[in-house]
Amino acid sequence: MNKNNGKVVGDLMTPSPLIVRETTNLEDAARLLLETKYRRLPVVDIDGKLVGIITRGNVVRAALQIKRSIES
Repeated sequence: MNKNNGKVVGDLMTPSPLIVRETTNLEDAARLLLETKYRRLPVVDIDGKLVGIITRGNVVRAALQIKRSIES
């Protein structure tokens, strides 16, 4: 029997995922990542085209960089 039992990505994906836009404030994206089950969010442009993904790690690193720049 096939290891994936005939399943395809579409069977497992999250339909209509929560997204953020390129222009979304970093604080708002961080809040979404912390207050939901998601560890990463698709980032779309003004036309709704996927342009990237932001992760909890991206947000933490950015926050640390901002904190360091303020302290120096």
